[in-house]
Amino acid sequence: IIDGWNAERILIAAEAIGDGRWFVDRAVKYANERVVFGRPIGANQGVQFPIARAHAAIEAADVMRYKAAWLFEQGAPCGAEANTAKLLASEASWAAANACLDTHGGFGFAEEYDVERKFRETRLYLVAPISNNLVLAFLGQHVLGMPKSY
Repeated sequence: IIDGWNAERILIAAEAIGDGRWFVDRAVKYANERVVFGRPIGANQGVQFPIARAHAAIEAADVMRYKAAWLFEQGAPCGAEANTAKLLASEASWAAANACLDTHGGFGFAEEYDVERKFRETRLYLVAPISNNLVLAFLGQHVLGMPKSY
């Protein structure tokens, strides 16, 4: 039964990666369109760097998701990879959500941008279907060989 949860974690990672890409795309579009003091706000490192960092984190999580999915399809043990993919993807998606909301400023809460709705949804991946703290406990115990932490 527990091995069956690996598929769920891989799927959640994929969903979080998709959400993260959505946030990055929205942030980039807005940063390029919104002009303040005669230039797009995306020309400012304070706007650009968090979006670029979120993009990099999403791409790294996606590589782990692909590895986990490949192992799963081979029928090989993939608990460590599936858990790691879920952890990295949920955190990357949350970072992208925050970068997107910060880029939009107050408009991030305007319904017509859809950012606030998706912002609430992507927060869920940090705690469900399994909390990232439990993922870390699994990695600590079963991958790194440390004592059970709970």
